[in-house]
Amino acid sequence: MAVYTDISEAELGAFLAQYDVGDLQSYRGIAEGVENSNFMVHTTTDQYILTLYEKRVNADDLPFFLGLMEHLAERGISCPVPVHRRDGAALGTLAGRPAAMVTFLEGIWLRRPQVTHCAEVGRALAEMHLAGEGFALTRRNGLALADWRPLWEKSRSHAADVEAALEEETESLLGRLEVEWPRDLPQGVIHADLFPDNVFFLGDRLSGFIDFYFACNDTLAYDIAVCLNAWCFERDRAFNVTKGRALLNAYNAVRPLSDAETAALPILSAGAALRFMLTRLYDWVMTPEGSLVVKKDPMEYVAKMRFHREIRAATEYGLDR
Repeated sequence: MAVYTDISEAELGAFLAQYDVGDLQSYRGIAEGVENSNFMVHTTTDQYILTLYEKRVNADDLPFFLGLMEHLAERGISCPVPVHRRDGAALGTLAGRPAAMVTFLEGIWLRRPQVTHCAEVGRALAEMHLAGEGFALTRRNGLALADWRPLWEKSRSHAADVEAALEEETESLLGRLEVEWPRDLPQGVIHADLFPDNVFFLGDRLSGFIDFYFACNDTLAYDIAVCLNAWCFERDRAFNVTKGRALLNAYNAVRPLSDAETAALPILSAGAALRFMLTRLYDWVMTPEGSLVVKKDPMEYVAKMRFHREIRAATEYGLDR
């Protein structure tokens, strides 16, 4: 469920009247997604995605997200592009929520990505990192290392209800990360949430990235670590080194990794696994039943934390050096 705020045809028609997009033909809610209310909108000129930004999204961050999509698109990255109103604004208000329309991106997301898809993701991620250079706006990562301990403290008392050893394991890994986290690696704009449902394909060809609402300025190699966690583990939670090799080597061919970035991949990957475990744990134990937040099993990322704990070099993920 990802339509938290419903809209009427009259409300939408009045909203569209501010744009040069023709007349409303039809619209429907989009079931996928977690944070916002999304609609597919068909007009007499084209089809668009309309997003109403819900309370979990900081409205002050919206100029960064919308501006970043425009910046990347201008530099050849395939992604939705904000549609501007006649007055030039990309952001409006609908049903009491900040709202924006973006162009429709053809493609589907893959439930079972294969090796060739992982290579496409690695290549396109490197291209996105290069294209992000020069973007004028900045945004702090709201879920960076400094935010993990406060998030952990909010739910640690419930950790044993999920897994007996989880409190001890999390405390141990978090303490290690706070000491060993690399702070001098190349920085730039990262997507920070490039899971399969945020990448569209047409056949085996990647057609674009969507959902930039966690994008921020941070360590570029951390974005790779997020992708290793999101794309290279199988449903039985085993790491697929062939997928890892495809993703990493395709990235490295476009934007070569420095020795420092390569050496840091294991700790960055462990950190990325912890970050998603913590947000899942918080939602799992703190969100009342029947709420609008979609809860995901934190144990998936506990398994990934345990895997990364044993990794000593990026070559174990498949990177050719």
